Amino acid sequence: MSDMTTDESENGTREAKASAVPAAHDADDFAFRWAYGNPEAPFTIVEFGDFECPYCGAAKPVLHELIKASDGQVRLVWRHFPLFEPHPYALTAALAAEAAGHQGAFWPMAGLLFKNQDSLDDASILRYGDQLGLDTSTLVGDAAQKFADAVRTDYQDGIDAGVHGTPTLFVNGEPYLGDVTVTDLRDTMGLSRKRASRWGR
Repeated sequence: MSDMTTDESENGTREAKASAVPAAHDADDFAFRWAYGNPEAPFTIVEFGDFECPYCGAAKPVLHELIKASDGQVRLVWRHFPLFEPHPYALTAALAAEAAGHQGAFWPMAGLLFKNQDSLDDASILRYGDQLGLDTSTLVGDAAQKFADAVRTDYQDGIDAGVHGTPTLFVNGEPYLGDVTVTDLRDTMGLSRKRASRWGR
């Protein structure tokens, strides 16, 4: 399986650089199915996140800027960890993103979900699907439930890894406990100052 590197544009339309439908039968492929950035990057950040979580929303542009400015040194992997009680639409959003991913549009849908965290009801998600030119029949309701096992697997893997809240980040498998800023993440990974000089603060 190749990694998902499809990005979202400012208006939510797809900018397809490369895409793939995840393999469901291989555990390693499954865990890394929603990856953004160079698949051969020496640093992998795994984020357990929730599309309705405001802290995940704030982390999103930081992490994407980190990847884009890393000269292929860093990639981001998303795993679902919907916090059901405080965020009533988190699971709906996770299922929609998973469904969109199976149409090659995980990251564009993720971008719209983060951009519209106050509007994650079924009608809004269908609107985002239309905006992306997707088959919306699998995005919400009973049809989206076929993706529930994938979300459940991510969530359980998060629990097993000690995740309690969102966003929780792991850098090359190690828990990241610092601030979610480009500078702090870059320093944690020990990226060279020559490369770092292009990143800003």
